[in-house]
Amino acid sequence: MTFSYRETQIVKGMLERGDKQHDIASYFGVNGGRVAEVSTGKCDYPSAPAAPTDKLPPPGPYVGAKTVFEVRGILDEAIELLEGAGSNSSETQVALDALREAHRKLA
Repeated sequence: MTFSYRETQIVKGMLERGDKQHDIASYFGVNGGRVAEVSTGKCDYPSAPAAPTDKLPPPGPYVGAKTVFEVRGILDEAIELLEGAGSNSSETQVALDALREAHRKLA
């Protein structure tokens, strides 16, 4: 995967801000080599300017795929427990809806 022009700008901005290359790679879900390519100018958009600080994501570290997988498992267990509790109260339904939405966002 190569970075788009906009992503290259964000990577450059994060590098200028002092973010660690492995945190940047984690944010984008790529191998650290892709970030190194931008850092050295060996990318598709070497002349792209760095994005301004106010357009950057918050500094890392970021949650990795393993943690996301583990959290999804915990959400699955919570949903299963609530569904098995036998309560059809509105509070239970609100909680189940919130857990299912969180699980969907992590998919």
